[in-house]
Amino acid sequence: MSTPYLPSATQPVRGVVWGIHLVLPLLGLWLLLAQPQFNVMWHHNLSHFWMIITVAGINVVLGVMISEASRRRQDARLFLVSMVFLSSAGFFFMHGLATPQIILPIGSLGFDVGQQVGLSVAAAFAFASALPLGDAAARKVLDAQHFIRVVLLGFMLVWGIASLVPGLTRLSEPPLASPVDWLVWLSIPGVLLYGAASVMMFLLHRKRPSAMLISLITAYALLAEAMVAGMSQLNWHLSWWEWHLLLTLAFVFVAYSAYLQFRREGSSAGLFDSVTLAATVRRIQQDYDKALEELVEHVRRGEPLAAARLSGKFRLNESQVAVLDRAGEALASERELSGRLAALVSVSAQTRVGLPEDQLLATALDRVRQAYGDVKIGLVAEGKAEIGSREYDFAGDQPVKRDNLLAFPLTVKGHLAGVLEVPVGRTRQDEALAATLAGQLSISLENARLYQELDTLFRQYMSPDVANALLADPAQAALGGELKELTALFADLKGFTTFSEKVTPGEIVEMLNRYHTAAVPCILNNGGTIVQFVGDALLALFNAPATQAGHARAACKAALEMQRAAAEVAEEMAWKRVDDVPWPTFRVGVNTGPALVGNIGSPELRGFNAMGDCVNVAARLEGIAEPGTVVIGEATLRQLGRGASVNPLGPLSLKGKEEPVNAYVLTDLQ
Repeated sequence: MSTPYLPSATQPVRGVVWGIHLVLPLLGLWLLLAQPQFNVMWHHNLSHFWMIITVAGINVVLGVMISEASRRRQDARLFLVSMVFLSSAGFFFMHGLATPQIILPIGSLGFDVGQQVGLSVAAAFAFASALPLGDAAARKVLDAQHFIRVVLLGFMLVWGIASLVPGLTRLSEPPLASPVDWLVWLSIPGVLLYGAASVMMFLLHRKRPSAMLISLITAYALLAEAMVAGMSQLNWHLSWWEWHLLLTLAFVFVAYSAYLQFRREGSSAGLFDSVTLAATVRRIQQDYDKALEELVEHVRRGEPLAAARLSGKFRLNESQVAVLDRAGEALASERELSGRLAALVSVSAQTRVGLPEDQLLATALDRVRQAYGDVKIGLVAEGKAEIGSREYDFAGDQPVKRDNLLAFPLTVKGHLAGVLEVPVGRTRQDEALAATLAGQLSISLENARLYQELDTLFRQYMSPDVANALLADPAQAALGGELKELTALFADLKGFTTFSEKVTPGEIVEMLNRYHTAAVPCILNNGGTIVQFVGDALLALFNAPATQAGHARAACKAALEMQRAAAEVAEEMAWKRVDDVPWPTFRVGVNTGPALVGNIGSPELRGFNAMGDCVNVAARLEGIAEPGTVVIGEATLRQLGRGASVNPLGPLSLKGKEEPVNAYVLTDLQ
């Protein structure tokens, strides 16, 4: 468990000194009561009256200030603290009015007991103020605050009338000659409540260090000591004057702390914020966060005196406004720098395989403009690098500055490919960040064009699955392979040899291209990978290299679609028959089983292929298929499940197979 932070006021040495100051009054009281010869009498009515009135006035000012803070913050704890000061001030004021020869000639019983009663009422408020009130309890306190004030004011008025109007009640009669025992018992709960409140406030101070909390803890402790001193009821003796002095110190201590904080901060807006409930502290923090966000937005937009707009809301003085303006400018600059760095990272992340050049630039511009402002890009066209009517001629890689615009060359393989315009002049890092942005966009543009070349020169010579796998992980081009279950599809053109003997080479190429143009999409759209073309034949694999669920069904579906597409091509080209020799017709064989798949060849030249009995059987099934049909193996049929319409061919003796192989003509697949 971590040790809680203790501020300087509660460090061991200062804590001991602080404790001694609280203990000394009690030691002095004990000495006066234990040694009556020292507890001399000093009876001076005017000194007592003006001392009481002055302290009561200080109490009223503090109570009103804290009450106003409670209203502004809508905080129940501040309201309860304000009631501590206002209730004690009211009874203290009535105690002063009951001074002999001010209103009454010789004082009254109310003069003797009034202050203890007032301190007991204030003790109840002090204890309640130290409780960790939840949201529901705090709302109830705030809802009842007017009622509480009215009840307290009414009680004080009744007590004042009862104590000051001669002959009205027992309280207005002359004080008793002997001490009042019940007053001692009445004071004990108040002392305990002040003690409990001090302890709870100290625990709060350990979590939330504050000079104002320390002053409030001290005040509660001194009020408890004042009640102890008042139990002696030795009017006008030094022990009696001591509790007056303790009361004075308690309230002056809080007033002086508030004054010091006001001098330090230059504003009274947040004097008592550290005393508030935890929910209020969070709300205040949220308000300040919103204010700071608003300030930063004003600064980012270049509006002058941004903090001055908030000075009224938060009661800021001129020096605070100036400091806040500088802090806002620094924070805005920091956030702008972070935003631009984040935009650079985003542009870098968008440089990925297969993203077209125009899409790359459009996406990058949208992201960059959020951080850099009105950024523009112009690509070289007809040998000119232009943006609007502005044409740029760069000397090497040096930027060109025009007004508040800085133009950088975008290069691809060392040649000028475009121009980047960035507004500068807002921060010291503008030019360096703009140069970095230009470099990143040049890399992105070069990569986009490189990938476009790969798409044209690389992908068209192999299946997209193989091309994508190699682009993502070039290590997959290494020689080697793995044993994997797959479905092989073999197809060739029945009648190709006869047809090719009757036509020109150009017509042969045209025929092959037409058939393959129709057949290849059928394979690719069903997730197949074409690994080779050999004359009029092709081999496609399903579930290799990319893993594919339901690969047998996908292969059979592709085979049937191929036959339908080939039939349409043959029908379209019927007019091209030569000497009644029809166009060749596809026949397809499909088989499922384990095969060795991988890169086969030499370090200089290699290709992706599959080897094994599964592939050989597929080739044999294609060889026995009638033109326009699809023949499948038994393993393939088992994986098709329901929905496959087949005609069994029975056990077949295939070349290279010692055992007969069951084969089927696939006619439909649901």
